[in-house]
Amino acid sequence: MTTSKRDYYEVLGVAREASEEDIRKAFRKLALEHHPDRNKNVDAAEKFKEINEAYQVLSDAKRRSDYDRFGHAAAQNGGARGFDGFENFGGFGDIFDAFFGGAGARSAHAARRGADLQAGITVPFEKAVFGTEEEINVRRTEVCSACKGARSEPGAKAATCPDCNGQGQVRRAHQSIFGQFVQVVPCGMCRGEGSVISDPCKACRGAGREVKNRKMVVTVPAGIESGTQIRLTGEGEPGFNGGAAGDLYVVVRVKNHPLFRREGYELVLNQKVNIAQAALGSSLKVPTLEGESPLEVPPGTETGDILRIKGAGIPHLGSKKQRGDIMVLMIVETPRTLTEEQKNLMRQLARTFGSQTNERDNKHDKRWFDKLKKSFASEPEKD
Repeated sequence: MTTSKRDYYEVLGVAREASEEDIRKAFRKLALEHHPDRNKNVDAAEKFKEINEAYQVLSDAKRRSDYDRFGHAAAQNGGARGFDGFENFGGFGDIFDAFFGGAGARSAHAARRGADLQAGITVPFEKAVFGTEEEINVRRTEVCSACKGARSEPGAKAATCPDCNGQGQVRRAHQSIFGQFVQVVPCGMCRGEGSVISDPCKACRGAGREVKNRKMVVTVPAGIESGTQIRLTGEGEPGFNGGAAGDLYVVVRVKNHPLFRREGYELVLNQKVNIAQAALGSSLKVPTLEGESPLEVPPGTETGDILRIKGAGIPHLGSKKQRGDIMVLMIVETPRTLTEEQKNLMRQLARTFGSQTNERDNKHDKRWFDKLKKSFASEPEKD
């Protein structure tokens, strides 16, 4: 006949509404009292096992909630019944383990890589073009600085699990519709660790890990595009059982520029000129990311023509010398308002366009454009 288990709250000597801290304190006191290394009574190991089992359930919010609703059945079977003959199996993975030697139990101590993390930064347009270093804050899980991941208070030692004798796994015999099977599963008391913590670390509450905010410096390479990810190897979550740490992926967002539009490694700049500058040609100074640059507008320029400023665009990633160009998109503006002088000049020009083209007309048109150009230049600039 199987002896019924005592209520877990009774085992720890706490009320059912006890807080997480009350449960931790009660467990620590009882674990120290009944630790097999300290207490030499013949029933010390059994009591220590009972205390640890109660703590494992009540210290976990989900398991405690299930226990409060379903009692020991929830703690043992997850609150659910499986297929007839397989009540003690956790699922199809456990059934597979029963047939093929308990692969899940053997992997309890296997090294596992830590999880990857992602963060984001926003950088100004110019800094993305020429490269920069940016500081970011990352919230991540790290190995507890107090217990160094041991989960016990510094100086305290974990006890060998009395349920599995330090093996981290136990063998269970099950009767199923196919007969009796022996299943090797991770130990439920120590969760496959092989040891139990009698004096949990106060800093991490026995978890061996803690969440911290870390400041990191990210090197943003010159020429990076918006949406690009920078990988920082080993800066993600720490691994388990000696596994490698994950990586941190930093997504870079580049702010828009008020004048320039990026197209690959080229920069596009819209440049307005009046009809006189476009017809006769002109010398301009246009903005670049490094100051002003001279630009010669050839005579007869039309809207949509593109002039280039070589080597003033975006640096190629991984190259210190190779850069794209600035493509200056010309926009010829037709004036909406004219002075009387400009109107007279336009009428004269219209008459010359209507006459037969000859060398005299060409000279006349050039003198007219010169006068028109001066008239535009003499007008105050408009917003």
